[in-house]
Amino acid sequence: MPELPEVEVTRLSFASRIAGAQVLNVAMGKALRWPLGCSVSGLQGRQVLGVRRRGKYLLLDLSQGLLLIHLGMSGSLSFGQALSPPGVHDHFDCLTDKGLLRLHDPRRFGAVVYAESQNSPVAQKLLGHLGVEPLEDSFTPELFAKALKTRSTAIKPLLLAGGIVVGVGNIYASEALFMAGIRPTTRAARLSKPRAFKLHTAIKQVLLAAVAQGGSSLRDFSNAQGQNGYFQLQAMVYDRAGQACRVCATPIKRLVQGQRSTFYCPQCQKP
Repeated sequence: MPELPEVEVTRLSFASRIAGAQVLNVAMGKALRWPLGCSVSGLQGRQVLGVRRRGKYLLLDLSQGLLLIHLGMSGSLSFGQALSPPGVHDHFDCLTDKGLLRLHDPRRFGAVVYAESQNSPVAQKLLGHLGVEPLEDSFTPELFAKALKTRSTAIKPLLLAGGIVVGVGNIYASEALFMAGIRPTTRAARLSKPRAFKLHTAIKQVLLAAVAQGGSSLRDFSNAQGQNGYFQLQAMVYDRAGQACRVCATPIKRLVQGQRSTFYCPQCQKP
């Protein structure tokens, strides 16, 4: 699943090129996770003011309303002047006077949803429960440590839930916990303030490094220019079960938490 770095990399790859574009036509393919919520003809003539990100959602601000785009499990966006005719897995085409924006989603767990504003009920249903953005100033170590003290669940699933901090997906939660030296099964409330601060720093560092590396292309992720990411090549623990830890040479272990694979070093990461 594309996680926050992949979504941010996607945004960066086309946001400046589509800004100011006028929508000429919109075409939908097979049904996605949720309905568009408006007629495609009603979007014609509107201008794309810019592209933002909230968690794993891309927000296309229009001269009237906005489109919320989620890449789902296997989706990717492309934007360009000379795209091929839509294929069987292309389910959203937005033709503008600056190029064609297309959502390719083989599993159709992604979505494109129209909302009148970010405060409208349809937008708040998708965005209202999300925690703070980890790459913004509002994500402070003090507030993060305080929030962890109120939760008795294991730290790894808590990070994935997105209620405290949004967008720290499976790959990057495993990597941040390794960087912070914290066992993924450790109860959040048990973390001391210094360890919570260390995890806060690790989350920011891991996500920033992933964005700089173009995200992770474990299966079929590419940005809107068709470029793959390379963060997975430098992963310390993720998907390395049985391999030697890059720090201490102890074999990396794998366990399942909330139906998601977790990878950790039993020597470097303490309960």
